Amino acid sequence: MPSKPSCVRCSDMLRLSFKPQFQRHCALNSSSSLVPRHAGTSSSRYASASTSTKSTSTPPPNKSSNKKILRDPENEPANSPSSPISHIAQSLQSRASRTTETYTAYGATKKMFEACQLQADYKIPEASQVGRIVPKTANGEDLGVGEGAWYKELALLPTFSTWSQITFLHMYLLTVRLRTLPSPESFRTYSQHLLDNFSHNAEHRMTIYHGMTMRGIRNRYLKDLFIQWRGVLAAYDQGLVSGDAVLGAAVWRNIWKASHVEPKAADDGNEPEEMDWRKVAVVVGYMRRVLAEMGRVPDEGLVDLVIGKKAFGLNRQDWGLVGTVSRGMNEPFGRLADAEKKES
Repeated sequence: MPSKPSCVRCSDMLRLSFKPQFQRHCALNSSSSLVPRHAGTSSSRYASASTSTKSTSTPPPNKSSNKKILRDPENEPANSPSSPISHIAQSLQSRASRTTETYTAYGATKKMFEACQLQADYKIPEASQVGRIVPKTANGEDLGVGEGAWYKELALLPTFSTWSQITFLHMYLLTVRLRTLPSPESFRTYSQHLLDNFSHNAEHRMTIYHGMTMRGIRNRYLKDLFIQWRGVLAAYDQGLVSGDAVLGAAVWRNIWKASHVEPKAADDGNEPEEMDWRKVAVVVGYMRRVLAEMGRVPDEGLVDLVIGKKAFGLNRQDWGLVGTVSRGMNEPFGRLADAEKKES
């Protein structure tokens, strides 16, 4: 029994001793929770103060500087370069000029190509006669009948390959002259139409003279001819720049097929004659002469010069140029003779 009151007193003392600590703990917790609130308030005040300071120090934006300068189409004159009507007129004019140039180029190149293909034109009468056999060359090509200096004076055979190579040569001469047109677009238009005219004529000859009725076979030959045309451009360009010797080699490879003997119509058992290299020199001189003549006429007079039979065609002037003895051939021998006289 006496222990019960002591236990009560002990519990009271313990309660009283722990109560201040509990209050102090709560006070610490409450104070720690208030410090951030006061700190946040002071910082927010500082931030608002600094913001207000910055806002008062920054001048207001100038609204007049953000205005865009716009055109007034209603009050703008129609002939002004920046007007919509002027832009539409310029676009229509450029399109119309390109369309007109295409038709002009087609008509001009058709006339000039006719002059090119007539230089070595040939016919095969047996192809239109039923039951007749077309004659062949020693190499198995269809042999036709042709006239002109290329067949009579140069003794070339009137075949499709000869016609194509001589036509390529004259097309190349025109291509060199067409490269001087004012714009690259004009040159591409004229050169493309020139090649198209050749393709149409070549396909017509394959059908009429050589009996190639299947379109697939004709297309294969046309692709091969296009590759030959690209080779002709490269070979003659190199010769035109490098000199007459390189140009003569290109002519010999394309027209005479790099043969050291004269072409023969048939194998008669006799030995072929040696190649007459003066013929190659005549063709080289002819190319130089035609290029010089076409270079002296303006663009407007090129078609009239070509179709008027004034530019194309071998003549005696070309043979006379080859027959003239060059002074450079005798100068080394003349100096050698003078040196021998002085020594003696």
